Amino acid sequence: MPATSAPARGQRLRAALGRWRTLQPTARDGLLAAALAALALVPTLSAIGVELGDLPSRPPDVLAVVLVLGQCLPLAARRRRPAACLAVVGAAFALHEALSYPPTFASVGLYVAVYSAAAHLARSRGRVAALATVAYAGLAVALAALGSPNRLPAFLAFYLVLAVVWAGGAGVRRWRAEEVEHRRLAAAAATAQERARIARELHDVVTHHVTAMVVQADATQYLLPARPDRAGEGLEAISDTGRRALTELRYLLGALEATGEPETAERAPAPGRVSHLVEQARRSGQPVEWTEDGDARPRPDAVELAAYRVVQESLTNALKHAAGRPTAVRVRHFDDRLEVEVTTQGPGVPGAPAVPSGGRGLAGLRERVRVLDGDLDAGPTPDGGFAVRALIPTDPTRSRP
Repeated sequence: MPATSAPARGQRLRAALGRWRTLQPTARDGLLAAALAALALVPTLSAIGVELGDLPSRPPDVLAVVLVLGQCLPLAARRRRPAACLAVVGAAFALHEALSYPPTFASVGLYVAVYSAAAHLARSRGRVAALATVAYAGLAVALAALGSPNRLPAFLAFYLVLAVVWAGGAGVRRWRAEEVEHRRLAAAAATAQERARIARELHDVVTHHVTAMVVQADATQYLLPARPDRAGEGLEAISDTGRRALTELRYLLGALEATGEPETAERAPAPGRVSHLVEQARRSGQPVEWTEDGDARPRPDAVELAAYRVVQESLTNALKHAAGRPTAVRVRHFDDRLEVEVTTQGPGVPGAPAVPSGGRGLAGLRERVRVLDGDLDAGPTPDGGFAVRALIPTDPTRSRP
């Protein structure tokens, strides 16, 4: 037969490890117990076994086979019943040594049982360790009484080996607990971050459209006695604003449901639809000048949505605090960034109805732009107005030095 190449053997080994990982823990423990029992019957592996008492050997018999299996088969329950597994394996090992049967590979099962007890016991680990220590001391006394040539240093050395195995299992248990806690904290942080994102989206959608509807309703009520012929236009504007709000809410709820349905251009906000925001503000009675510089080009969804929300929140604030004052919206397209500026001149028109403010819009905008490695400045202008300027990198991953 041709010799198997090293890469082929490596591929078979990786495939075998992959199949092993796919097995349930109970199945893996059963296979481990069966494999150890089979290896215990191989005479050439007996030199690897533990010979603690060094007593004169007696020929193996049926009881010897039972004790060998008692050191292997209980390992099938080493995760579900680690304390019972350690008790059975330890008792079989002690009887095997006291009856001076020849050493076998099955004695390795004691190491596995000690490790499993330290790694998988949910409680009473200190009590189990104390009982195991007392039992081992009794075994050492019994072996010495039966004529073992070994003295205290030899028994202490083997006890230290078992203590190191126990410490290894305890360390693995702590590492697993830390991993679980780390995953829990990471999930909690991701949940909080997603909750904050949803809150920002709801604030941007609901506040803008409800503010526009309130302003439009007030304007319609004001015009109704003097210009009843224009009341229909105001009601149509309110209806249109409500439909836009429902459209964006359906878009947001669809994203939350993660239905996998494709997003349509009519539902997804984007800078290309900033003109709709401008038109809506104009229909609410706000004089808005709209300017777009540069060639519009496809941008990442997060960048486009951030720019859209900057204009939306700025126009909402203009309707709230400076109703009727001239407002300018300018969007500049560059190769590596998108710049948005919304400026409102002077204070609001006297007598304009006041609209309550939620007080969290600009903070949410700063957080949204900061996540994209951009900058947002907002503050008063020399003429008493207000300006919002946002710089959003096109590729946030390349904006950091």
